[in-house]
Amino acid sequence: LVTGLPLIARASMGMRRPKQLLAGVDLAGVVQAVGSGVTQFQLGDEVFGGGMGAFADYARAKEGELAPKPHSLSFEEAAAVPLAAITALQALRDHGRLQAGQAVLINGASGGVGLFAVQIAKHLGAEVTGVCSAGNVELVRSMGADHFVDYAAQDFTCAGRRYDLILDNAGNHPLKALRRAITRRGTLISNSGSGEGRWLGPLGRIAKVKAAAPFVSQRLVFFMARVNRADLGQLGEMADAGALKVAIERTYPVEETAAALRHLGEGHVRGKLVVTIADR
Repeated sequence: LVTGLPLIARASMGMRRPKQLLAGVDLAGVVQAVGSGVTQFQLGDEVFGGGMGAFADYARAKEGELAPKPHSLSFEEAAAVPLAAITALQALRDHGRLQAGQAVLINGASGGVGLFAVQIAKHLGAEVTGVCSAGNVELVRSMGADHFVDYAAQDFTCAGRRYDLILDNAGNHPLKALRRAITRRGTLISNSGSGEGRWLGPLGRIAKVKAAAPFVSQRLVFFMARVNRADLGQLGEMADAGALKVAIERTYPVEETAAALRHLGEGHVRGKLVVTIADR
């Protein structure tokens, strides 16, 4: 979306330029004003979550999409958590129904969602395999992964091992190949469709997952994560307990937001990028 792809998305987001000119969703900061119906927060509270126009001095957010900022995290770290960590949490806990002792593979383990998914899967008691480049193995290991696959050296879909759950953040394998690496009653959660082309993007993968799901014994899932206070609170508790760490590749001053988005659009960020609005 940052790069204007897939092209079909422009029908709703703007054909030649974005309809929503002020970008940014994830945020962390200090409450400066509240609406008349707000009961959970007051001026001066330190919060994190999702809002509108986060790449600016001030952003608006719904009360139900914010939570108190974890004490153990800086503002920069807290701003890197919301959507990526909630996507990982809801994928594994809710849609994957991950249980202790199960084997889970995280494809794209060194990205924003992937690093949180490794930690959350370990927190839930799973045996975790991370797929990443050789240069990112130590980073993924530091987040708790038990095993590793260097995607440049080995195709995990052809290795013969089957997993109870695969969280696919990369979208770089055909659906048929991914199903080959899942147990007969296992679950595939598709969180990307980057390999489906410029026109349809993830919509092509979504359509394939939806079409195949009723006819196979495996669970094939695609979902849209929803930021909410309860899940933010759980992630905050994990962070304060030392069970959730935040990997930030680089921070940018707000004046360099365009450079941050260009780097993001290249698709090789380790962990998260953060835009800093002001010193706290």
